Amino acid sequence: MTAASANATKKTPGPLSGLRVIEMGTLLAGPFCGQLLGDFGAEVIKIEPPAQGDPMREWGQEKAHGMSLWWPVVARNKKSATLNLREAQGQAIARELIGKADFLIENFRPGTMEKWGLGYANLCQANPGLIMIRVSGFGQTGPYARRAGFGAVGEAMGGLRYVCGDPSTPPSRMGISIGDSLAATFACLGALSALHHREKTGQGQIVDSAIYEAVLNMMESLVTEYDKAGYIRERQGAILPNVAPSNVYPTSDQGMILIAANQDTVFKRLAEAMGRPELAADPRYATHSTRGANQKELDDLIAAWTRTITAERLEKLMDEFGIPSGKIYRVPEMLADPHFQARDAIVTTPHPKFGSLRMQNVAPKLSATPGSVRSPAPDLGQHNREVYQGLLGYSDERFAELQRTGII
Repeated sequence: MTAASANATKKTPGPLSGLRVIEMGTLLAGPFCGQLLGDFGAEVIKIEPPAQGDPMREWGQEKAHGMSLWWPVVARNKKSATLNLREAQGQAIARELIGKADFLIENFRPGTMEKWGLGYANLCQANPGLIMIRVSGFGQTGPYARRAGFGAVGEAMGGLRYVCGDPSTPPSRMGISIGDSLAATFACLGALSALHHREKTGQGQIVDSAIYEAVLNMMESLVTEYDKAGYIRERQGAILPNVAPSNVYPTSDQGMILIAANQDTVFKRLAEAMGRPELAADPRYATHSTRGANQKELDDLIAAWTRTITAERLEKLMDEFGIPSGKIYRVPEMLADPHFQARDAIVTTPHPKFGSLRMQNVAPKLSATPGSVRSPAPDLGQHNREVYQGLLGYSDERFAELQRTGII
């Protein structure tokens, strides 16, 4: 095992150890934020409806033994406690739990928490240092705030869907729930920023992460291009307009390799690797601008060359000449790749039902206090006693009564 691998797999408590998160809400955006915080050591107590649980327990394109293979990833490093938030008694218990928390994550439609008496104005009175992380489609304010807003809608309105796909087809999705994940990642960034402020002042605050705004923030110079040049980006398939060469090229053995040689010095090295050094001096290809203007003919020229070489040979050649490149990977290629293995990018974790599961490891890597996958996704209500009797100090009698009445 390399030093990097050993560091990647050591299980420290994590830099967020000692912080407690109450995670409410369902599906992906809120729970993925909880996963990120849990991966780095926070205690995440996930609140789920009794007898039902988070629908993510059932979601996923593929299942094993009738069980979701998505849930074990998004619910790792969490505890599960059931609580009926639609009942006044459940809402009162939620306030007790939140009073002992550093973070509260919720991704209900705006106004829901206030309807339950769980708005920030109420909660911060008992817990002024509380950081409330609110993830929604359109944010907590504005005319669209109370609209239903799934990740796909945020991707559409944030500008991502319009530029994804081939120009000959309608807009495409990314193949993953990128809008939800981006909103969760920005929510986590906001939460840690708010934590730093609290350490200086003792004051908590609301983190308002809207899916459409998270997507919008990833859209590079899209708005500015239109503002100053009247330019609207269109779908371009595998390329970026006027950035060449940067494309997926075929090989003689039906492989696909992405080559990114759009910088002048890198293109010169690619021309040398092709045995065509004169291309770097050709007025059609000598500069970034001229290569962009002749993008298609340059791509066709490179593709004609790569079709004569195997994927393995092409990859070695690109490495030899210092040209950024990479195969188009699926999971089988990831699992076989020595670099993935050396950095433990994919880890094998024990699981009580599956025996073991392979999943992506925690990122980014911290040198002194790395995050880790410490515990598997919990069964529904697995930690009820720990939460209600251990944390809140409920008696056996009260615990039994809450079970009997369906509050937990």
